[in-house]
Amino acid sequence: MFKSLFYWKVFLNIIVAAGIFLGLVWLTFRWLEFHTNHGKEVEVPNVMNKSVHEAIKILDDAGLEYEVDSLQYDPKFKPYQVLKVWPYPGSHVKDGRSIEIRVNPKTWAPVAVPDILDRYKGLAFRQLDRVGLKVGDTLFEPSIQRDAVIRMSYNGQDLKPGTLLPRFASIDLVIGAGPKRNIPVPNVVGLTIAEAKAIIKQNLFEIGLIEYEDGRKDESDIVYYQDPGAMSTRDQGMQIDLWASKKTPAEMHAKIKQLNAIYRMKVDTTLPPVRYDEVIQDAPSPEVAPVPATSSTVSPETVKPATKPDVKPEAPKNVTGPTTTKPKSEEPKVEKPKARKVIVE
Repeated sequence: MFKSLFYWKVFLNIIVAAGIFLGLVWLTFRWLEFHTNHGKEVEVPNVMNKSVHEAIKILDDAGLEYEVDSLQYDPKFKPYQVLKVWPYPGSHVKDGRSIEIRVNPKTWAPVAVPDILDRYKGLAFRQLDRVGLKVGDTLFEPSIQRDAVIRMSYNGQDLKPGTLLPRFASIDLVIGAGPKRNIPVPNVVGLTIAEAKAIIKQNLFEIGLIEYEDGRKDESDIVYYQDPGAMSTRDQGMQIDLWASKKTPAEMHAKIKQLNAIYRMKVDTTLPPVRYDEVIQDAPSPEVAPVPATSSTVSPETVKPATKPDVKPEAPKNVTGPTTTKPKSEEPKVEKPKARKVIVE
């Protein structure tokens, strides 16, 4: 077997196969050099701070492709001025390589209005400032949402969250000033439910319970009863309950009478109010003799007892139970005791 390897024909075949292999490798690399333009590089021209039109013309002359995009607007530079190039100017690239160009836009990019409705005014101001919008006029309107943003407008037109506006645009805000007090309740009896809702909202009230006689919730039904009643005063934002039917209020007289008994209860104010000074007590409280005031405060330790006069104590006047009293003319006269002397050491 090993002897056959040294045969001259075998060596010849090996040499021919190796030559073919080397030839194929050499042809492959030559084709790659031709296809990739190996050794043929182009220097990226310097187009910084030029206008985008000038930069495009220079890149076309150099045989290079280009992609144009914008950066964030910078007022220190001119509109459409080239601010960034990649690869950097002076670097070598293949012929036909795409060069990325970033230019300064003409103005600021539009800003989306944030959702600040029904939010506290301080938080709303900070959100607008964060996205680059300014607060214009602030108008106050009666509302139960005190210090909350009710509406926002731009150039007299109402704005919705997400609307695109120029950066640094001024937005006018309508802020709630708190509810009004003692507003007359409108009369909506005889109107349809749709008309009653519009009038109630127009008068700064809220829609409360709506009871339909047939239960179909048809807004063309006629209101025959409301609570609170018409012309009564309530605060803004209070709810008004409605009762509606296909019939007219005159035909619902019996139902209205029942509802009046529930919601319009009358209080009898004909009786005079009770006066406490006219209330008769069962037993009078015993009278207490007033204590004579002294000019100076005397402690009981420093007071020497004086000799008591020989006077019999007077019998109490108010005595419960049956007692025998002498006529007033037969009562013995009692001398009044002399004033006691108090010695203060």
